[in-house]
Amino acid sequence: MMCDMLDSESTDMYFDAVHFELSLDTDSLNNYFQDDEETDEEFQDIAEHKILEVAGDDLYGRKVIVFAACKLPPSAQIDHQRLLEYMKHVLDQYVENDYVIVYFHFGLTSKNKPKLSWLIQIYKELDRKYKKNLKAWYIVHPTNFIKILWNIFKPFIRSVKFGRKIMYVNYLHELKEHLHFDQLVVPPLVLQHDAKMVASNKPKYPYGQDSNDAGTLPTQQYGVSLHHIKSHYGTVIPPVVQQTVDYLRQNALDVEGIFRRSANAVQLKAVQKKFNQGETVNFAVEGDEHIPAVALKIFLRDLQEPLLTFDLYQPILRLHTVEDERKVAEVRRMLHEELPEDNYQILKFIVQLLTEVVDHSAMNKMNSSNLAIVFGPNLLWPKGQASLSSMGYLNNFARLLIDNYSQLFDR
Repeated sequence: MMCDMLDSESTDMYFDAVHFELSLDTDSLNNYFQDDEETDEEFQDIAEHKILEVAGDDLYGRKVIVFAACKLPPSAQIDHQRLLEYMKHVLDQYVENDYVIVYFHFGLTSKNKPKLSWLIQIYKELDRKYKKNLKAWYIVHPTNFIKILWNIFKPFIRSVKFGRKIMYVNYLHELKEHLHFDQLVVPPLVLQHDAKMVASNKPKYPYGQDSNDAGTLPTQQYGVSLHHIKSHYGTVIPPVVQQTVDYLRQNALDVEGIFRRSANAVQLKAVQKKFNQGETVNFAVEGDEHIPAVALKIFLRDLQEPLLTFDLYQPILRLHTVEDERKVAEVRRMLHEELPEDNYQILKFIVQLLTEVVDHSAMNKMNSSNLAIVFGPNLLWPKGQASLSSMGYLNNFARLLIDNYSQLFDR
């Protein structure tokens, strides 16, 4: 019964895991950070378990949602109805975006598994809107029981397409094929379990020395520092940023869902390879405006240090304690006094494009709130994993940058 949840419904359940409190519908600065505090208080008893986490984007620019079974407390110590409400509250901000789920199965026991009736309730309450943009569901350390149950319940899943989204991951290192593994803070119990499985089964490691130790190309732009790029190309704005922004400005401002939708994985890899080899990419030939948009997001997330720098992570989180009338002035001070000049110029270049996207939101359906959800985790992240509440603050900060561009960036 338990694994019934982990098959048909855990997909939905983990979906619920993803809607943090970024309901920024008003233009008042007062709402930028207060919504997060109210949500934290409302669901504090659930959020404190950290069962659900948002771990940045995967290799193709899709949001990664993590559900760790080992963090579920004993059933008697948690209100599963409130857990469902919290999951839906989190998820509702992501269902319009492409995203993936990583489910860590190890640690689910007879003591912490929810009742079957609750799982049935989840299945009934979560409709198509929670499933349509799910692109992959990785079940890490699946048991034979899960696989058997999935085969039993598969005929009851109406969508054949949904079944193809499920992937079994036997060892943690296999996740590296799909996402930025260093973004995940894997629970210690899961790490220990994986280490025992690797030691016992001795699986072939899929990443040989050729791929990891080949060295960095002088022309490389993905996965390196801004200093590395500038030292080779001699420009402050990296070529990948210049080319993607230029193309998007000329060709994609009216494209619905720009920056929100994912792109073809094979084409993306080919584009990244060209940029890393110092080539110019002709996006017109690629035939998909979402490719340069996702290529830009991946570039930002792959930087060795976030564009807004590790040093500004905590100061930006603390902005919710600053008086409303002083927020914009304090952010302006941060950008002009604490952010390195090159980072400032690149950030200004990108945010200017985002303001233009917002100007066309009647056509592209991407307002500043939508863009903030997309760009917040790609502009700034901690050295570890961001908590759900902190990611809300980061996204609010990104929206503040977009909505107050002229005040923040004009000298």
